[in-house]
Amino acid sequence: MCPFTLDYRPRVADRELASLLSAGGAVLVEGPRACGKTATARLAAKSEVNLETNVGARAAGILDPALLLDGERPRLIDEWQFVPDVWAQVRGAIDDSGGRPGSFILAGSAVPPDDARRHSGAGRILRLRMRPMSLAESGYSSGEVSLAGLFDGIPVRARESMLSVREIADLVSVGGWPGLQDRPVSDALATLRGYLDDTAEIDLPRVDGVHRAPQRVKRVMQSLGRCTATLTSARAIAADVGGPSEPIKVHTVLDYLAALERVFILEDLAPWAPSLRSKSRLRDTAKRHFVDPSLAVAALGTRPERLAYEVDTLGHLFESLVVRDLRIYAQAMDAAVFQYHDNTNLEVDAIVERRDGRWGAFEVKLGPADVDAGARALLRLAERVDPGRHGPPAVLALVTGWGYGYRRPDGVSVIPIGALAP
Repeated sequence: MCPFTLDYRPRVADRELASLLSAGGAVLVEGPRACGKTATARLAAKSEVNLETNVGARAAGILDPALLLDGERPRLIDEWQFVPDVWAQVRGAIDDSGGRPGSFILAGSAVPPDDARRHSGAGRILRLRMRPMSLAESGYSSGEVSLAGLFDGIPVRARESMLSVREIADLVSVGGWPGLQDRPVSDALATLRGYLDDTAEIDLPRVDGVHRAPQRVKRVMQSLGRCTATLTSARAIAADVGGPSEPIKVHTVLDYLAALERVFILEDLAPWAPSLRSKSRLRDTAKRHFVDPSLAVAALGTRPERLAYEVDTLGHLFESLVVRDLRIYAQAMDAAVFQYHDNTNLEVDAIVERRDGRWGAFEVKLGPADVDAGARALLRLAERVDPGRHGPPAVLALVTGWGYGYRRPDGVSVIPIGALAP
């Protein structure tokens, strides 16, 4: 059951869902619990059944999954993974209708053990990933700078964003969860700590039937909180979690990480692998991120008033917030987000690559004082990427916590996060 109540706020995914329903027989909406999947799907659905809360429907569906398809269409089958066989029924119903678009919406907050069944929906069941809200969706961005506009060459110009360090600490602590936006920060963090407890004690055993020691899972999540927005390896996490008195094996950590990805708690940022015109060698390590930075804050057990003075920790959490927002905005324009790291220790926090091959690079700096260093990294990257294979960057930009939006003489744009939007 969704642990947060909410009043609906328009989402970037609203338009994506409508577009996908017009193109395919069904849409699978996936994402973490409480990110707003059900509310978004309900706007497009004409009937629904929830297989987590409706025990009777679940029992009937296990015996005869075709029963769950009865209802006006588009029909929402929420938390479908509780009756995994409904996947084949939806696929068959789409085939029987001649591929009529917009028939079903499947919403789920976990990947079933038999993930292979989902691949058999190719061409029939399209996928939409949802995450907690971006700042544009939760009302903390003026929307003066569009990510899509940046790729179209629209120059950056934005009024001064007045977010303070403490306000940013609050934003990373509450996160983008729709039902927590109007709650006091302390209450939101208490709810999120309970969310992580439920993840360790209920969600992971439910997703695949495997017993994992909840306290160890929680320690792994705490370690992930400490290494948010870093390239920390599973071996390093194992050493951090186990210590000399209670060692934990690397393959156990890898199992925990995979399980947390299956319930959409973790969303690591994959490395970008462009062709280079230099002799630099690319690193293939993913960067660690929770799906929302608030989960890192909750896992660490810290508070925004402490984060305001722990600038290094806040900087990593802010980077994770920016990556969350870039993922939401990039998905809406058919793009994906990566990160860059090579053997010379050149790192760039986010690479947005469109399906047509155009790309842009983004560095994240909490304060404007670090803009020059970030700009140098972006320009170095632009020099290394082979323009014959990838073309020149469509945009090079610094995303900051506050300040004005403008374009520097060297071509690097500066964008306060409080101005960025799809």
